[in-house]
Amino acid sequence: MRRFRVDSTVIVLAILVLTLVVGAILVGTVGRNFLSPGNIRDILTGMSVLGLVAIGQTLVILGASLDLSVTYVISLSSLLAATIMNGSPANIPAAVAITVLVCAGIGLVNGLIVTVLKVNGFIATLGVGLILQGILNTNFEGSAGKVPWEFQLIGATGVGPVPVSTIIMIVLAVAIWWLLNRTRTGAHLYAVGGDPEIARLSGVRTRPPLITAHVLCSVFAGLAGLLLASRLGVGSPTVGQQGGYALLSIAAVVLGGTLLLGGRGSIWGAIGGVAILAVVDNVMSVMQVNPFLKDVVRGVVIVAAVAVYSRRAVVRRRPRFGAGGTRTGGDDAAKAADADMAAAASELAEKSAAAEGGRA
Repeated sequence: MRRFRVDSTVIVLAILVLTLVVGAILVGTVGRNFLSPGNIRDILTGMSVLGLVAIGQTLVILGASLDLSVTYVISLSSLLAATIMNGSPANIPAAVAITVLVCAGIGLVNGLIVTVLKVNGFIATLGVGLILQGILNTNFEGSAGKVPWEFQLIGATGVGPVPVSTIIMIVLAVAIWWLLNRTRTGAHLYAVGGDPEIARLSGVRTRPPLITAHVLCSVFAGLAGLLLASRLGVGSPTVGQQGGYALLSIAAVVLGGTLLLGGRGSIWGAIGGVAILAVVDNVMSVMQVNPFLKDVVRGVVIVAAVAVYSRRAVVRRRPRFGAGGTRTGGDDAAKAADADMAAAASELAEKSAAAEGGRA
């Protein structure tokens, strides 16, 4: 019997709605309004940084890779930007441009190690992350630089209850959605993540899409670092590690329905996963839950959501051979045709023998 496949984005939306309803009920029990403008602003603010990292992480996971260096890229970018700005608004364009270029260079190194040297993405980005950590620990003992007030407005202002940082994240998510669904690079990335050998045999150059994904992943981590610098007013060598953005971004992407094996997933699913984590964190903060219990709840939510994905109904493919296979009528029809096939083969053999005799 044919069963219908439910899209993962629909599932994550349903989980998000359920999380919002349960969160509103729980927050209401302590006399707070979950849907107040201030609380909505807090949730959206919490989504901004993790959302940027998750967008980049989605790209590399779609290509069947990972990036564990994002936490150190975030810290490095916050320090680099704050140091170059040094409190001067005139230095903002140069600081942003240099930070983005450095982060893109780190992503390029990750991509080349993964594609050219054939090192597993987990190991490659872990190694690059450790190198960055050594650089940070060697050159910085604490916060450095100063972010001018004009740049701090990005992390402190909003349009109504919606922070400017969240608007930037959504705009960038739309851009990446367009890249994945309307360009050849996006199609090739899905193909490489699904099966690199089949993609190669189909004429797809397997290296460029994955390198592009790693470059963009590091760039988005750098943008997250810039956003954190605008909120803190300084650069910090530990801001990325303290946020745990590498594992949280992977968790958000998986929570959004993207397969860790690559080839299937969406940006909007990842944003939905980020929203679920932000709502859960907000509810626990309002209810003053023990901070250590937050990780337990996060883990339960992630495992439960992935369990839902793994048990969802899928379209059953007909077997290529055997009962109900690709042949019309299945094996019964094939067996019924055996006699006709044998007669045709015998007739062909007789004609061939007659032809040979005529030549003789």
